[in-house]
Amino acid sequence: MPGVLLEDLLRPRSGPWVIAHRGASRHAPENTMPAFEAAWASGCGWIEADVQPTRDNVPVVLHDEELSRTTNGSGPIRHLSSLDVLALDAGSWFTTGSTRAYSRTPVPLLADVVQTLGPGRALLLEIKNDHTRDQVLAEMAVVKASGWDDRVFYESFHTESLRHVQAIEPGRPVGLLVEELHDDPIAACAELGAIAYNPRHTLLRDRPELVGQLHDAGIAVMAWTADEPDDWTFLTELGVDGIITNTPGDLISFQRTAHGRLSARSG
Repeated sequence: MPGVLLEDLLRPRSGPWVIAHRGASRHAPENTMPAFEAAWASGCGWIEADVQPTRDNVPVVLHDEELSRTTNGSGPIRHLSSLDVLALDAGSWFTTGSTRAYSRTPVPLLADVVQTLGPGRALLLEIKNDHTRDQVLAEMAVVKASGWDDRVFYESFHTESLRHVQAIEPGRPVGLLVEELHDDPIAACAELGAIAYNPRHTLLRDRPELVGQLHDAGIAVMAWTADEPDDWTFLTELGVDGIITNTPGDLISFQRTAHGRLSARSG
């Protein structure tokens, strides 16, 4: 079966996987190569990134539909060509102390990000916002061409995007992102071929029994986005398989020190 498999997602004995949300995004501009490289350097084995198409259907890594929050551009990203997007500055908005250390950092191509993968490294790739089949196909083609197709796990809030993945590559496992819990998460995953159910971490405080129920059904749980030690403790004790965080280095240190019995699993 293509793609990252269930056994790669299930929590190792040492504790939940640490997954760098848009890279080490507390320490470098989100969804940029410096953020991803900082995550790798911290010892984190998983990064999370958002992919969207440009007007000419080139997959690039950016979270928002609009360019203005994280670049010096404006308007919808899908209205610009890939050349226009690559000319933008995606780093000057992010300050380190009083300096702008990341000025002129570009928006990365998806191809740039997947080339950093390899043994011990994996990518949780969110298909961001609505996609057509051709847009998903272009993104999957880039991943496959990298040679690291088996190190990429697709997830999305948008069920139609996950159905596109399944139509393009039948049987490929995917992850379902959720902002609100389903009445029956197991049925929702079964309908989409999802082997991971990835909720906002605070939702699990209301239904903590859900993690065990999902595990009994062979479904992993990767909770987003937790940056505080109290939440890390709760999620670890609950048994989640992965914790998505903006501060992967801090979470790895937490696993090694505050919970000495847990050592960070790097990939």
